[in-house]
Amino acid sequence: MDADVIIIGSGMGGATLAAALAPTGRRIMILERGEHLRVSAQDRDADAIFGNGTFRPDEEWLDGQDRPFNPGNYYYVGGNSKFYGAALIRYRASDFDAVSHADGQTPGWPITYADIEADYQAAEKMYQVRGLETDDPTEPEHSGGYPYPPVPDEPDMAALRKRLKDAGLRPSHIPLGVDLGSWLAAGKTTWDAYPNTCGAKMDAETCGLTSALSHDNVTLRTGCTVDRLESDHSGHITAAYLDRGERLTASLIVAASGAVQTAALLLRSANETCPTGLANRSDQVGRNFMNHNCSAVLALHPLRKNRSIYQKTLMLNDFYHASNSRPALGNVQMLGKITGPILAATTPLPRPVAQWIAARSFDFYAMSEDLPNPDSRVTLKNGQIKLNWLRSNWDAHVQLVGELKRVLRRVGFPVVLSKAFDRRTPSHQCGTARMGDDPVTSVVDRHCRSHDHPNLFIVDASVLPTSAAVNPALTIAALALRAGRHIAQTEFAA
Repeated sequence: MDADVIIIGSGMGGATLAAALAPTGRRIMILERGEHLRVSAQDRDADAIFGNGTFRPDEEWLDGQDRPFNPGNYYYVGGNSKFYGAALIRYRASDFDAVSHADGQTPGWPITYADIEADYQAAEKMYQVRGLETDDPTEPEHSGGYPYPPVPDEPDMAALRKRLKDAGLRPSHIPLGVDLGSWLAAGKTTWDAYPNTCGAKMDAETCGLTSALSHDNVTLRTGCTVDRLESDHSGHITAAYLDRGERLTASLIVAASGAVQTAALLLRSANETCPTGLANRSDQVGRNFMNHNCSAVLALHPLRKNRSIYQKTLMLNDFYHASNSRPALGNVQMLGKITGPILAATTPLPRPVAQWIAARSFDFYAMSEDLPNPDSRVTLKNGQIKLNWLRSNWDAHVQLVGELKRVLRRVGFPVVLSKAFDRRTPSHQCGTARMGDDPVTSVVDRHCRSHDHPNLFIVDASVLPTSAAVNPALTIAALALRAGRHIAQTEFAA
């Protein structure tokens, strides 16, 4: 055997699982298709990042109409978390239940919030989360506090928080994984969508991988794209093949490449015994793809400037749960501060106009749940990834944006603009290998083990049965810790 455990992918799930298993002493090999991000002149260059797509891969997928598009996923050590907004939010307790929405009802989870609460707590410690668990009425119960106090508001954000409170809303602090002083010392920008080359953002590499690789039994191999998995007639996964033909073996194989790439790997690994793909006896691999419904909402007053640099400290969950007059709508949080170059690169606005707007705008991110739909799916066409994302719950998202606009006008912003994110922006892709107790309708069990292959685990966003309406990174990390504990107890017990 080349290792006891092979983990495919070094994002939030793979890195966290490696950290969880490292103390067992078992040989763990992490395979990452990308390389390390290195310090460069483009790290804080908005034109390079948002205009030129410097860090985006040269990759094309097909949409549901077979039209090519660049998906904007990142392939580096640490995965997409190297560019994430570092919002590490727990799912609300009700998100694990069946929830009624305008477009239908979510299926619920095979586990409850209580089953995973301790893992959330451990994940917040591992990722050094800055937060305050008492200022959001929707925040589920915590068994302990956050490791650090919340990232402080800048003066203009503090004023906005007060105006929202005075209007009867309940703004809370975003739980964040960022060392503010170290981040700003490397450049006066926000961290949202910027690459983390200074180690100040608590991403999968900075925290999970650093912890794992402090153990001599853990190795990381970069530049290793896994092309397919091999299984025998008994259902045992026998090997992982790299695209250059190298065959690697381990007792346990863990897929952690993200909702789209994990599904593609399983489908690409079809063989005589598993003609529709590995782990796919249920015909659920690739199905139920979800991607949050998201819009950027910019609010401004022509005579007031927003002097914030990072901005991303405030969120609203006033519309998260259903009320007597409306369905559940979702979460609102600040975007990292949009600048003139960012706005000019992402809209048709001339740069002087973009600069004028950005100097005054407060930039919000409205996010609504996307519901699982078996026809919203990842497939392969002549070996190429085809993503037929079928949006759901869109009317609720439109209502959320409308509610937010009304609130913002009420608190003193006469101009409020909005723009929906499209499929080129990966807004928390999940589903495709859903968790469940029934092997007929799900891909993995409640511990993320494949129903079909006892030595295959999946620990990324593909296992999420629902998308909820908050950022999934912390939930992915918590599930990986839970899976790691299960593996240590059942596979590696002395």
